Amino acid sequence: MSDPRLSLVPPLASPTAEPISVGGSLRRALPLGSASTLTRAWAVARRWRPALSTEALLLGLGLYFTLACNTPFWRALLASRGGEGGALFYVLAIGVALSALNVLLLAPLLNRWTTKPLLGGLILVAAVSSYYAGHFGVYFDPSMLRNVLRTDLAEARELLTPGFFLQVAALALPPLFVLQRARLRRRPLKRALAIRAATIVLALVVAAGALGSVFKDFSGQMRNHKELRYLITPAAPLWSLVRVLSRDAQTANLPRQSVGADARLGASWASAKKPALFVIVVGETARAANWGLDRGAGPSPIRDTTPELARRDVINFPDVTSCGTNTEVSVPCMFSLQGRRGYDEDAIRGSESLLDVLRHAGLRVVWNDNQSGCKGVCAGVESLRPDPAALPALCDGERCLDEALLESSRSLLRDADGNLVLVLHQLGNHGPAYFRRYPEAFRRFTPTCDDEDLSKCSREQVANSYDNALSYTDHVLARSIDLLEELASRYDTALLYVSDHGESLGENGLYLHGLPYSIAPAEQTRVPMLMWLSSGFAARNRVDAACLRAQAARPASHDNLFHTVLGLLDVRTAVRDDALDLAAPCRS
Repeated sequence: MSDPRLSLVPPLASPTAEPISVGGSLRRALPLGSASTLTRAWAVARRWRPALSTEALLLGLGLYFTLACNTPFWRALLASRGGEGGALFYVLAIGVALSALNVLLLAPLLNRWTTKPLLGGLILVAAVSSYYAGHFGVYFDPSMLRNVLRTDLAEARELLTPGFFLQVAALALPPLFVLQRARLRRRPLKRALAIRAATIVLALVVAAGALGSVFKDFSGQMRNHKELRYLITPAAPLWSLVRVLSRDAQTANLPRQSVGADARLGASWASAKKPALFVIVVGETARAANWGLDRGAGPSPIRDTTPELARRDVINFPDVTSCGTNTEVSVPCMFSLQGRRGYDEDAIRGSESLLDVLRHAGLRVVWNDNQSGCKGVCAGVESLRPDPAALPALCDGERCLDEALLESSRSLLRDADGNLVLVLHQLGNHGPAYFRRYPEAFRRFTPTCDDEDLSKCSREQVANSYDNALSYTDHVLARSIDLLEELASRYDTALLYVSDHGESLGENGLYLHGLPYSIAPAEQTRVPMLMWLSSGFAARNRVDAACLRAQAARPASHDNLFHTVLGLLDVRTAVRDDALDLAAPCRS
C-alpha cells in the first residue's frame, strides 16, 4: 500500500497561475498583507484533497479519540492508580490498546458509503462527551444515557452554553475538516477485503499485546474502579446508548406487573369525619449539605436556607439517603416496592408503583409536574402541569417557578370532594441555571452566578445561587403547609417532602449530579426530607407526633417512602412492610 502521507502535500501554486477569486468585500475589509495571506490560505484549503485509504483515516481518528477526547479518562486513570511507578509505560500501553480497539470495533462497519457519516458522527459524540466529562465529571453509564434521552428541550438548552460550543468546535472542527476534504481511495473488492481483514487482525494483535503487557495492573484497577470505563469516549456513550435502547425495546410492550392489587383502606377510615388530603412533594436536586433544618445546635457550616419551615411545626429527617443520583433512576426507585435495597431496574420499570397501590385502595391520585415528566411513575394516573399562559407572573413562557404547582392545583383542591393524594414534582434546584429557579426577592446570598456556564463563576457564586434556590423551595413548602391549614375545615391534611437526589457544587472538582452510585459523593446521595401532619390527620391515624420527631433522628432512605405513605394513609396490603414504615413505631 502506498504511503498516504505523499498525497497530503498540495501542489505549489505556479507564479504564473491564475489567481483565485475571493470576494471583494473581504479584500476591502482587511489590510493588503492580511487579505493576501487569507487568499493564499483559502486557495490551499480548497485545493487540499488528500487521497486516504479508509484504514489510514480510521487509524488517524483512532489516535485522535485516544489522545484528544479522553483527557477525563486519563486524569481519572492516573488518579485512581496513585503513586505507583512505571506510569509512562502504563499510559502508553493503555493508549495503544484503546487506539487499536477503536480500529478493531469500527473497521467492520466502514465502507465507501458509511465511512464519512459514521466517523463524522463519532467525532461529534466524542467531542461532546469529552466536554461534559471534563467540566461536570459526567460518567456515561446506562443510567446517565437514559437521563439524557429523557430530558426535555428546556433542560437541554440550559446546558448548551457558549463555552460548550467553543470547546466542542475547537475539538471537533479540525478532524471534521480533514474528514470532509479527504478522498477515499478505491480498491478492487478482493484486495479491499484482504486489507480490511489484515487491519482487523493487526488491531487485535496490537490491542492484545498492549493490554497483555500491563494486564495485571490494568485488570486490578478496572475491578476496583469499574466506573472508569464510562469515561472512555466514544465507546462508553455508544455502548450505554445501545444497552438502553435494547432494554427499552425488550420491555416496550410488556404489561406492567401488578403490585398491591389487594390494597384496601384500614379501620381508621370508617370513623373518619372528613376526607384525607395527602400531599407528596418530590424535590429536585436539593442536598442535605445545604438544608437549613439540618443545622442543629451550635455553629454549623450550613446557612439558614429554611427560615420559613423553621417556623412551621415540621418533622425533619436529617439523615436520608437517595436511591440514585439522577431523576431518571431516583424517581421510579423511590416510588417502587423494590427500592435501593433490592435494586433491579427492569423490575422497577416493569412494575406498578406506590401510586397504583393507592389507586387499588380506592384513593384518587393526581400527579402535578413542573419538571421533565414522572419517568413512568404516573403511567395511568391522572396528571396535570402548570400552564405558562395562565400564570405569566410565575412562568417565562418555557419554565415555571415552583409556586405555579400550588396555583395550578387550587382549582383541583377547590372542586375535589373526596380523598385525594396529590403529588407535586418540583423543578427545585435543577442546575446548572440555579439563578432561574427563584424570583429576584429570594436573591439573599450574593454574589450570585447568573450564567448557565458554571465555569464562568466562582464556587462561592455557584453556592450562593444554589442556596437562594433552596430558600425558594423553603418558601414553596411553607406556602403548601399554609394552604393545607386553610383546607383543614374540609380535609384531614398532611404533607411529605423528599428530594430525589443531591448535587455537587465543586467539591473535588465535581458539579451537578449523576455519578455512578458506587462512587457518588455524599453531596449527591444525602437528601432532605420532612413531614407535616395536621392535628386531625395525626388523630385519625393515631400518630404520636412527639414519638415521630424522635424517630426522625434515625437513618432513613428512599426505601422507606413506599411503606411510610401506606402506613400514614392506613392502606392495608400484603406488600406493605411495617419494618420500613418510619411512622409504625409511633402509631398506637
